[in-house]
Amino acid sequence: MSAESASLHTTPLHALHLELGARMVPFAGYSMPVQYPAGLMAEHLHTRQAAGLFDVSHMGQLRLVGPDAAAAFETLTPVDVIGLGLNKQRYGLLLNDEGGIIDDLMFVNRGDDLFVIVNGACKAGDIAHIQERIGGRCEVIPLPDQALLALQGPQAAAALARLAPGTASLVFMTGGRFEIAGCDCYVTRSGYTGEDGFEISVPAAQAEALARALLAQPEVKPIGLGARNSLRLEAGLCLYGNDIDTTTTPPEAALNWAIQKVRRTGGARAGGFPGADKVLAQIDDPALLKRRRVGLVARERVPVREHTPLQSTDGAAIGEVTSGLLGPSVNQPVAMGYVAPEFAAAGAVVHAIVRGKAVPMEVSPMPFLPARYHRG
Repeated sequence: MSAESASLHTTPLHALHLELGARMVPFAGYSMPVQYPAGLMAEHLHTRQAAGLFDVSHMGQLRLVGPDAAAAFETLTPVDVIGLGLNKQRYGLLLNDEGGIIDDLMFVNRGDDLFVIVNGACKAGDIAHIQERIGGRCEVIPLPDQALLALQGPQAAAALARLAPGTASLVFMTGGRFEIAGCDCYVTRSGYTGEDGFEISVPAAQAEALARALLAQPEVKPIGLGARNSLRLEAGLCLYGNDIDTTTTPPEAALNWAIQKVRRTGGARAGGFPGADKVLAQIDDPALLKRRRVGLVARERVPVREHTPLQSTDGAAIGEVTSGLLGPSVNQPVAMGYVAPEFAAAGAVVHAIVRGKAVPMEVSPMPFLPARYHRG
């Protein structure tokens, strides 16, 4: 065992991954399964057609507790926290004082707390940031002893309902507490694939029993990080560290949809979050933007990877690809990246420079594949 692999954390499902023949790789400080013997393509397509089980226990989970928790959390994120209903979930953004994105996250109003899920590579910094900024107004309680599983795909609901019939009543971006195969779970109907599905927080000590119960369902197969990446890219979803980071503002990243009217200029609780003046000015006047995140589809069957330079058709540098691959479901090379605003309109043609060759790409609306979330 190398010194690097010896220093990696493992999730509660590590032994099960090895038993299932997973190829393990370092990811966010953890040893994680990148794929199983079936391979990335088969795993991706199985998730689109049936149901895939992902171990996402590297993600950070925490509780914000106290009567002032929602108002306090609103001072860190540009989204509506105070108005979020019971057992409703929302996508959020932690911003720095320049309006850059420290992390993107999901949070749920569970009544007795705000339950927050942050990205694995960012979790230590996120928790420290939240503690420093609002720890005096509410309790910030990390949950290192919770695992997180994601069950995704059009047959996920049927598979989960066999074990916990009540989960069928959930709709997209809602959650609830359920016992699943004897395990104490908090389940949200959400995910990172563009498919219907669920994310399940479970005590680490019960994670393997839950995973085995789910994998015993005929629709369900284990899925690794490789297919998770290709699924989320086809769904037009950002990967933190690739498509968004501390140098990116929400309007540059085409994330205005995540900022509710109540927090925008003229709203009842407008501003009051880090970088608000800059972010709201960019929303109000898009001419202030120097770049925009866009979807890209290659006109040739040439995969275009992250960090590939983008040029105008006359050879001027206009941006860079941040994520890209051959989309298994759409069966063509897709990517997302940042371009100068004058090249951001759907249908615009730009050139990706791959090994010195100009590959024509067309700016495309996202998602590349229609989402199939269950909205009731």
